[in-house]
Amino acid sequence: MTPDLSKVAWRKASLSETANGCLEVALLDDGRVAIRDNEAPDSPPFVVTAHVWACFLDGAKNGEFDPPR
Repeated sequence: MTPDLSKVAWRKASLSETANGCLEVALLDDGRVAIRDNEAPDSPPFVVTAHVWACFLDGAKNGEFDPPR
């Protein structure tokens, strides 16, 4: 079930101020994280648990999603 996100505070990376397109995240009261494309804010967001979000951030910080060189 998608929670009511009408009053959440969406945040985005500072790099998005100089580049087109980014993801926005909102930390929900129940510990989950909502994720949306800032170019389609009216589309349904993707909601994940705090654990899933932590795993994603860890992978991103460790370069696991970087393109092959």
